Amino acid sequence: MADILDGRDPGAIARAAIRLRAGGLVAFPTETVYGLGANALDARAVANVYAVKNRPRFDPLIVHVADAAAVADYATGIDGRARRLMERFWPGPLTLVLPKRPAIPDIVTAGLDTVAVRQPAHPVARALLRSVQFPIAAPSANPFGYVSPTTAAHVQDTLGHALDEIVDGGPCSVGVESSVLALDGPRAMLLRPGGVPLEQLESVIGEIDIRASSGDSARPDPRSPGTLPSHYAPRVPLILLRPGEAVPRPAGGDRVGLLTLAPRADAPGYAVRGHLSRTGDLTEAAANLFAVLRRLDTQNLQRVFVEPVPETGLGRAIMDRLRRAAARV
Repeated sequence: MADILDGRDPGAIARAAIRLRAGGLVAFPTETVYGLGANALDARAVANVYAVKNRPRFDPLIVHVADAAAVADYATGIDGRARRLMERFWPGPLTLVLPKRPAIPDIVTAGLDTVAVRQPAHPVARALLRSVQFPIAAPSANPFGYVSPTTAAHVQDTLGHALDEIVDGGPCSVGVESSVLALDGPRAMLLRPGGVPLEQLESVIGEIDIRASSGDSARPDPRSPGTLPSHYAPRVPLILLRPGEAVPRPAGGDRVGLLTLAPRADAPGYAVRGHLSRTGDLTEAAANLFAVLRRLDTQNLQRVFVEPVPETGLGRAIMDRLRRAAARV
C-alpha cells in the first residue's frame, strides 16, 4: 500500500516531488477533491494514470499549474475573458479549456486540440507544483466512475495498492470538482458545473452558454472530464426524487437509505438516514457530498432515495453529481 505522507511536512512534499520527477504517481489534495497526479509532460507517466484508474483514453485530464503565468507555456488563446477569470478565481476551483500547445502530450488531452488547465488553491497542491516545476495532470484519485475522494483515507481505500505516495492535506474544503469553462470559441461555454457557481462566472464575463447535460441522454462533451451520463456513482443504487416529490415510505423488510439536504425527522422506516448539511447550507453540502455517498455505500443498503437540492449556486454542481450518480447505463 502507498505511504500516507503529512502534507504539512516540507520533507513529505520533497519526497512526493521526487516520485513525480521519476515518472511515479502521487495522490495529493486540492480544495475540490484529491487528485491522482503525474508529470503532465511525461506521456508514459500519464498513461499509468489511465491504467490505474481504468479510465477510458477518450476522457481528457486536467492540467494543474503553479500560477497563471505558466498557462502560456501550454495553451494559446488567452484572451481578456481568460485573464479576468484567472485574476478573479485563481487559485481556485475553476478549469479553463483553451487551445493547446504542442508541449502537452496528446494523451493528456485525449487527442483534442484543447487543454483543460487550472491553478489549485490548496496549499499542499501549490507547494507540490512549486517543488516539481512542471505541470501535473491529475484526475480524481479513484477508480473511474466511482465516488470522488475527499480525504486521504478515501484514496487509500480504493487506489492505495497502485500508488507510490499519498500526500494527506486533510478533508477537501470545496468537495466537488472544479467548474470547467470552455474559452476556445467566441462564446464561453460551461461544460461542467463545479466549485465556482455559474452566477459568479457570469458576473465577470457576462452570459455563458451551458453545455453540461447532467445525466440526460445528450452526448457528453469530449473537452471536459465528468460529462458522461453515469459518473461519481456509489455501488448502491440511488433513486433521485423530483423537486416537490414526497419522500416514499419504504416497504416492510427492505433495507433502504435516505439522503436529504438537511436532517429530517418526518421520514420513518429508513434503515439509514444521511444529510449533507446540518442547516441546509449548500456550501457545507457540497463539501460533504462525496463523503456521505461513500458512507451510505458501506451500510449494506438495497437502494437510497435522494432528495434534490435547490439548483442555485453550488446546488447546480451538487445536482449534476447526483443525477450522474443515479444514472444507470
